[in-house]
Amino acid sequence: MVEKNGTEKEQDFNNPDNEVTSDHIIERFNGDISADTRDGYQGYIVLPDRLHEVAKVFRDELGYDYLSSVTGVDYIDDDHIEVVYHADKIVGGEGINFKVQVNRENPVVPTLVPIYPGADFQEREVFDMYGVHFEGHPNLRRILMWDGFDGYPLRKDWKEAYYEEDVKPFDSRWPGGQVKRSEADSPYGKNVSYPPDFDIDNWSPETDDSLYESLQKTDPKGKSLQTDSIVVNIGPQHPSTHGVFRMVVALDGETITDLQPVMGYLHRNHEKIGERNTFLQNMPYTDRLDYLASMSNNFGYALAVEKLMGVEVPERAQYIRVLMAELTRIANHMWAIGFLLNDLGAFQTPALYAIRARELILDVFEATAGSRMMCNYMRFGGLARDFPSQMRGEDTIKFIDDLVNNRLPQAIDELDHFLTENEIVRSRCIGVGVLSAEKAIAYSTAGPLLRASGVSYDLRRVDSYGIYDRFDFQIPTRSNGDVYDRYLIRVDEMRESAKICQQVMRDIPSEGEIFTGKPQYNFRVPAGESYGRVENPKGELGYYVVSNGKANPYRYHVRAPSFVNLTVLGELCKGHKVADAVVILGSIDIVLGEVDR
Repeated sequence: MVEKNGTEKEQDFNNPDNEVTSDHIIERFNGDISADTRDGYQGYIVLPDRLHEVAKVFRDELGYDYLSSVTGVDYIDDDHIEVVYHADKIVGGEGINFKVQVNRENPVVPTLVPIYPGADFQEREVFDMYGVHFEGHPNLRRILMWDGFDGYPLRKDWKEAYYEEDVKPFDSRWPGGQVKRSEADSPYGKNVSYPPDFDIDNWSPETDDSLYESLQKTDPKGKSLQTDSIVVNIGPQHPSTHGVFRMVVALDGETITDLQPVMGYLHRNHEKIGERNTFLQNMPYTDRLDYLASMSNNFGYALAVEKLMGVEVPERAQYIRVLMAELTRIANHMWAIGFLLNDLGAFQTPALYAIRARELILDVFEATAGSRMMCNYMRFGGLARDFPSQMRGEDTIKFIDDLVNNRLPQAIDELDHFLTENEIVRSRCIGVGVLSAEKAIAYSTAGPLLRASGVSYDLRRVDSYGIYDRFDFQIPTRSNGDVYDRYLIRVDEMRESAKICQQVMRDIPSEGEIFTGKPQYNFRVPAGESYGRVENPKGELGYYVVSNGKANPYRYHVRAPSFVNLTVLGELCKGHKVADAVVILGSIDIVLGEVDR
């Protein structure tokens, strides 16, 4: 770095106010890193053998200590697969993205798990979907598909058995109206395909040997009391695992020595569908991710596409978006607290108290969006519709005013009163599943899980997307990082969300457009890449979208907070009892719709 007088000055990389130019970064690595100069693209392209070094400099010298997202893109026409990383600074400031390009025939990339442990599950997903081998990964196995699955579903040349056409709308069905059965064109003749060397007559079911072998074993030496080392499967079933989810637990007696999450039971290849749909057709699919937070899901996807389109959202629509997102946060946290108490053994009663308040929020969603849970409401450039004039027999604005100023604050206070000082809640939650601030950042955790560890990181402040910079609200943090603090954070955040909603209702323009331009079925989105994200109730929900200028996304990726937050589950559970694992999982607050996707 050179000052104006011509003298050299040492670059202070860890200063968030310090400006580090792309020229400086490129110069630092002597041509092994280059700016991504493709039209509509940003960031840097890194040679695979320099990835470790580059990532360490980004983290340790430039301050990008938080790895948000890892995903892949198959550029089949260029014969390479691209691994895309998005990293941020916990202290705030603009993020960075960098990429590695490898040949499709033998895609090998160094793992970033030693540098960013939060890359663990995300790298496994890229391996699962694209076949990229992350060299040095501690447990590189499929994560959403089963171990014996043939092929890599997100590669552009992969076709499922009932494959019909690459993009929607299908010519066979619309607009001509001709109907055909896709299985008639199946290269397999039925809804299944097998690896070339598969012998169905001598087949036997896959075992979980590789999974069990990955578990840490205990060493009995030096122990005064000899206990059995066993492996227990918890799930997959709904009551204690918050969906079709399984925890494989290694036990020394009753103490957990290791835990491996197993997912994929609900996998429906959401991202493959997203590349086959038009941009607008994907909007109702986002509702099905975290089905408890559909408004936030809509919001994040709309932001990603709006960045590519350069679309401005009318002011009234901006206020309504914020209102719906914050009502979603309150409804989600109510649900999370209610079912955390279920996991503790307080069967249904706290959940019913929480549901009572949540139902009022769903009334608003139903009246406005037409649905209580799967709210296909937001559009690129605004909203599908404005508030109705009346709901439940009274003026809509008066109903929402009373809700955010009176009924919701009372419901939050009620939960706080009944639960916070409850001795069973405190004894089962305090000191359980402790996550330090350092590990919370390293494992890329987000949302209440991150902030309960004392890290004041919230995208509403970091990015100030939408119009969040207009509102007065705090980012609550706690310091202990245990289950109890994660409960308290949700109570605190509900109160702050209610404050934001009150300000929205006070300041929202009484009239105005709720959509920019003319509503249309199909959008032509300019070529390029975009990463849009929101502070979902569970943490950072990000959408990485690549457009090639056609009607369908070339790449559509969801950075799901439930999925990434599970990366740290095994670490949280070590040293605790089996019953604690259920409570720790409940405190993370996952939804399998966005874990499996």
